[in-house]
Amino acid sequence: MFALGWLDPSSPTAEWDSAQVRRLARQLGYSLRWADAGSMTSLLDQALSSGADAVLLPSTGHLDASTLERVMAVVDIECAAPRVSLNRWSAIGGSMR
Repeated sequence: MFALGWLDPSSPTAEWDSAQVRRLARQLGYSLRWADAGSMTSLLDQALSSGADAVLLPSTGHLDASTLERVMAVVDIECAAPRVSLNRWSAIGGSMR
């Protein structure tokens, strides 16, 4: 299992945030790869093309609401602080599984 790590590129605490994501990956048993924030490819497309099982974030504040919703359509999201798991949306009725 592997997860993509993601940080808001404008985060003023990038070192702390990346340490939280690395720690979360270890706790959950994910091999961690970092999404490319400088890429022209969106996080959603990076998650799809890589086959990631989850996207790991320091917090939900590292994604805007519409991106968070789109990413949840294809992969689980795990946040370090506060610790929360957001399961990907089900194809049936848009409910969470």
